[in-house]
Amino acid sequence: MYNPFRKTYGTAELRQFKFLSRVKFFEQLRYSEMIRFLPAIHKRKFQKDEVVFFRKDPSQALYILEKGKVRLTIDIKGQFETILELHAGSPFGENSLLKGCKRIYTSIVDSEDAEIWVIPHFAIQEIFENHPKIQAKMLNSLAEFYNDNNARLFSSYQSSYGFFNLGQMFQ
Repeated sequence: MYNPFRKTYGTAELRQFKFLSRVKFFEQLRYSEMIRFLPAIHKRKFQKDEVVFFRKDPSQALYILEKGKVRLTIDIKGQFETILELHAGSPFGENSLLKGCKRIYTSIVDSEDAEIWVIPHFAIQEIFENHPKIQAKMLNSLAEFYNDNNARLFSSYQSSYGFFNLGQMFQ
């Protein structure tokens, strides 16, 4: 049934919605919910080997890689070890969906350049405060993300024959 009062969206908005709907933390949102993020999103261009953020930095934004590659690394005894390489459509800095967190890894651009959508933490928290259904959907996606990571961690531990002390994770 046609509703003449239903909000319509322009081509640029529809393109942004299509992109966001493929991103883990936005996949459960309707367009009418995603639109609340659009004014807060800004694009940044980064060059090869540029650091997006360092481990232990305050979690001030959620990032979504639009173009290029980004490496997530951890530093071990002064050396950076890659834990994951991200491609277009990948979100990172996910703990910015939570209050008062610090980064747990360093993110470094690994392609000649990268285009990254940035959503500031304060804007996310403002949307969450005013729209608890959006918050519930996104935090549910975050819980699924962390559950999947835990499953991979435990699988990795099992296949490594106890090379590291998994019990340290729970201390």
